[in-house]
Amino acid sequence: MGDSEAAATTEGAATAPSSSQPSGLDLIGLTKVFPGGTVAVDDVNLHVDHGEYVVLLGPSGCGKTTTLRMIGGHEFPSSGDIVLDGESLVDLEPDKRPTTTVFQHFALFPHRSVLDNVEFGLKMHGVGKGERRQEAMKALEMVGLESLADRKPRALSGGQQQRVALARVLVTKPKALLLDEPLGDLDRLLQLRMRVELRALQRQLGLMFIHVTHNQEEALSMADRIVVMNDARIQQVADPLTIATRPRNELVARFMGDNNLIRGKVVERTDTRVVVESDAGVRASAPTDEAGSPAVGERADLAVRAAAVRVSDAGGGEAATNSADCNVTFVEFLGDLVKLHLDVGGERMLAKVAGDQYPALRGREGDTVRVTWEEEDVQLLRQ
Repeated sequence: MGDSEAAATTEGAATAPSSSQPSGLDLIGLTKVFPGGTVAVDDVNLHVDHGEYVVLLGPSGCGKTTTLRMIGGHEFPSSGDIVLDGESLVDLEPDKRPTTTVFQHFALFPHRSVLDNVEFGLKMHGVGKGERRQEAMKALEMVGLESLADRKPRALSGGQQQRVALARVLVTKPKALLLDEPLGDLDRLLQLRMRVELRALQRQLGLMFIHVTHNQEEALSMADRIVVMNDARIQQVADPLTIATRPRNELVARFMGDNNLIRGKVVERTDTRVVVESDAGVRASAPTDEAGSPAVGERADLAVRAAAVRVSDAGGGEAATNSADCNVTFVEFLGDLVKLHLDVGGERMLAKVAGDQYPALRGREGDTVRVTWEEEDVQLLRQ
């Protein structure tokens, strides 16, 4: 693994506490190669603290679900280790691990009551009927469903079924809760509500949550840290603000969406900034303090957030650095904001402005506008 890739796996990672007793979860060189040679997970290294909400984010096939399944014991790694509080988990079956998985499809027993569903895990662990009933009711109270204990799952809404699934795993008191696309089967309104409830529950319990999703908005709204994966590797680990505003490389910038990519050659460089000119003639400058930044004449990629782009009617004269004259191709009204789809020399650009600007922008397709942005909103991407 190259230096930049190694840095990508550790950037923003929580530091394991220094003590004689290791704490938290460590993925160490975790790799999974399926029969036929398909590499699903490639040398993943990550530390997760107890009480932390971490989201594995990426497109389908990037390795995030396979990583989660290896932590839970539903897949076994080809190499590497999974260590929780100093103990390796790789040789333990799922039911022997102090982790529990909530799957996208709630997998509730339709013929059992809500209470019976929640009791099931404790029953499998040999807990007596009286104790497991008491613990199950506590878990249902935790998710606000104690009044529905006698109902069957089919009589519940999707959100209520999700809460039952959560109660069923929480009652076993795992050290880590693994969530595999937990909101994927819910409609959008339920997803929005469950995001709030799930995050509030995690804070209340102080448990380690590791959540897999391909939904960028979901990850940004819920995570303490986001682990962006692509091509079986970790591309960037950071808090949501950093992931959204400071993508590390082109893969992260493209996947997070709403980033304008300016790809071209470096035409100026100082100790604190680089200026890149794209093939379409757009010039943008980015702050940098890295000795390894590209030199004049070398290729470089910059990212500018759509929300940082300001729009005005095209002015006279040639556009300066950090500005461009663009053709409006589509005005997309989204209620509280407007996405302005733009074209400059055949290259796509995007601006996001407040929804109250829609009356002035409606019907402007085909017009030319000038867009500008500040240097501090430009990110130099790693190659």
